[in-house]
Amino acid sequence: MVSTVAALALVAGAAQAAAAGPRITLADGVFQVRPAAAAATFEVVVDGPASPPPLLGALSRDGDTLSFKPRFPLEPGLRYRAVYRESARAAPLVESFAIPRAPLRAATSLESISPSADVLPENLLKLYLNFSAPMSRGEAYRRIRLLDADGRTVELAFLEIDQELWDHAGRRLTLLFDPGRVKRDLLPHEEAGSPLRQGRSYTLAVDRGWPDAHGNPLASEARKTFRVGAPDYTPPRTSDWRIEAPRSGTREPLVVAFPEPLDRALLERVLAVLDPAGVPLAGDVSIEQDETRWLFTPRERWRSGAHTLRVDTILEDLAGNSIGRPFEVDVFEKIEDRALNVTESVKFRIQ
Repeated sequence: MVSTVAALALVAGAAQAAAAGPRITLADGVFQVRPAAAAATFEVVVDGPASPPPLLGALSRDGDTLSFKPRFPLEPGLRYRAVYRESARAAPLVESFAIPRAPLRAATSLESISPSADVLPENLLKLYLNFSAPMSRGEAYRRIRLLDADGRTVELAFLEIDQELWDHAGRRLTLLFDPGRVKRDLLPHEEAGSPLRQGRSYTLAVDRGWPDAHGNPLASEARKTFRVGAPDYTPPRTSDWRIEAPRSGTREPLVVAFPEPLDRALLERVLAVLDPAGVPLAGDVSIEQDETRWLFTPRERWRSGAHTLRVDTILEDLAGNSIGRPFEVDVFEKIEDRALNVTESVKFRIQ
């Protein structure tokens, strides 16, 4: 008697499901319809006012269940429409499914702004913004403001170019002050003056709403406040550098001290250390004390003998003066062909 009741219950349940008709569901990125007729069709499109083509994917059947697995993952933020037809003449069964967006994660931060010193020259040429993760493009000039001591925006301080100056990883932005306003004797400088004025204080403000490469806002607003000192028109000279040589047989860092801050991004790539045979050494570079100290830690222990610090002469100070050449050199002035002398060498000895 019990088995008969159970059998009747199963039949009743099946009849109730059949009476209810087919049902479309979505689970783990797979659309399913059940129960599905043998000659039924099943397709999925992006829901919207237009009539897009059906999604590419694989259609499969398991008993009375018809499944459609899209070839590509479903896009968060879009709505999809699944259409099932038992036959060409039957009215379609339509269900829409919204794919929720991933929650915003304010995880990316502005790690540093360089130059890092608190006092910068009046003719400062550039700033570097270093982020913890790749950032979106095309947002920089809407998200960055230079404020004076009263909190007012300094208009047209930066050179706004269509192609923002990002490194390959999309984590470091080079922000140029308008050279026409920085460089003397040019019309923008004569009409508007330098963006920075000696003796005044300024704040670089970075908007928290700046989206990173995934569309998430920054973890917080970032600011750098600095004072402006005298302009710098003197090129840096390697003869003014002080080298602290490490001891032979150790992996102590080689320390090179500069009398003024130098361009951090260039410091990371234009200095090389050569062994007594003239072969470049592998090692790690670090920069300290407001870009006035360069440290090189070799992968292998130092060997005694004469070594060389090779310096590309494109290395600049904060005002764009490169080694042996001021930034404000007259472009019409006869200049020595620097292609014949693109590096300088500084000798030091490991004891």
